[in-house]
Amino acid sequence: MILAIDIGNTNIKVGLFSKDELVHAWRFSVTMRTADEIGAELKMLLMNEIDDISRITGIIMSSVQPDLNYTMEHACQYYFGFKPIMVGVGIKTGLKIKYTNPQEVGADRIVNCVAAYKLYKGPCIVVDFGTATTFNYVTKDGEFMGGCIAPGIKTSLDSLVEHTARLPKIELIKPETIICRNTGNNMQAGLIYGYTGLVQYILERMKKECGEEDVKVVATGGLSELVRSVPEEKIIDIVDRSLTLKGLKIIYDMNTNKTKE
Repeated sequence: MILAIDIGNTNIKVGLFSKDELVHAWRFSVTMRTADEIGAELKMLLMNEIDDISRITGIIMSSVQPDLNYTMEHACQYYFGFKPIMVGVGIKTGLKIKYTNPQEVGADRIVNCVAAYKLYKGPCIVVDFGTATTFNYVTKDGEFMGGCIAPGIKTSLDSLVEHTARLPKIELIKPETIICRNTGNNMQAGLIYGYTGLVQYILERMKKECGEEDVKVVATGGLSELVRSVPEEKIIDIVDRSLTLKGLKIIYDMNTNKTKE
């Protein structure tokens, strides 16, 4: 069994794979905890799902939080006996990275594109609705060409509430109309319909610049389904909430010769 760990800006996602099947997944908030706290928590969760943690034969990790890398690596090595394979420059991904400086690309962006290209083929645009929303273009020949980055929808909401005196915290749900008659719905309409317009415009421009036909849009992240539900014309073809974890498992298999368990 393989453990896949993705350290994002807001959450840590952990997936447990048996062969190629994602059998369990967990999500933690990103906080500065000790290696023992992280390791003990992971071990407890795994022991609730599998009878023997020695069945874990390898770990792979991607991260956009360098300050947490050593802590997580130490936790994995002490509690599970493996130093994680780290996704970074030099690791096999199956993609040709055409970025000007490959070291600038977030590991999560590459991992998502690996999964989208492997599972759904190219050409494709991969959108991750996280703390930031990233748009990434992969050609039919598996070339990662880059993309663009926008503030995430929840990040935009947090900024709006923080920098205004009277606007409340709201739940991110879609109102039935864009002309609303109370402040909470006004905020929901502006954020959700407005943000969907941003996504739609960027995708249209990217498709024009691609110059390729039948470009699929693959989305992941917590708010992908919400954005997908808004427009009358479908702008997202596929939503895969486990895309990052699947990408990590694909990269693990590329970089090891171990038998899948």
